[in-house]
Amino acid sequence: MEKPFDFTVVDEILKQYPPHERSTIAILQDIQEYYHYLPEEIFPRVARAISVGEARLYGVATFYENFSLEPKGKYVIRCCDGTACHVRGSQPILEKLRGELGLSEKKKTTDDMNFTVETVSCLGACGLAPVMTVNGKVYPSMTPEKAMELLSELKEDLRKEEA
Repeated sequence: MEKPFDFTVVDEILKQYPPHERSTIAILQDIQEYYHYLPEEIFPRVARAISVGEARLYGVATFYENFSLEPKGKYVIRCCDGTACHVRGSQPILEKLRGELGLSEKKKTTDDMNFTVETVSCLGACGLAPVMTVNGKVYPSMTPEKAMELLSELKEDLRKEEA
C-alpha cells in the first residue's frame, strides 16, 4: 500500500505567500526546490489555496522549462551544450558522466535518486565554456577529468551524510 503524500512542506510554503494567482510561480519554485520536481499530488492543493484551476496551474508548470514534473536526483547536474560549450568539448564530459552513472539520453536519473544529468542549450556563461552546474552552482572550464573529480566529491558527500 502506497503511503499518502505528506503535505506538511507544501502547507508551510503556501503560508508564506498571499493566496493569489500572482503567487503561482514563487510557490511552484519553492515546492520544486524542496522536492527537486513538482509532485502531481500538489496541484489540487495549491490550486485551491490560490484560487486557480488545476489546469491553469499545470499549464504554468509545463510552460516554463525550469519546472519539472519528473522526479530528479539530489544532485541535478546540467551540462551546457550550447555552441561555445559544444565546440570546447562538452560532449565528452556528458558522455563520461552518463557512463559513470549508468545514465543515457533517455534515462536521466540514477535509480538511487542521487543524480540527475541533463543537457541545456545555454547556461549563459559562454566565456567559461565548457560549463556545468550542480544544483545551480556553476563549474567553469570543465573537462571529463574535472567532471569525474567533482562526481567523486559529490559521492563522498553522500557517503558522509549516510554515515
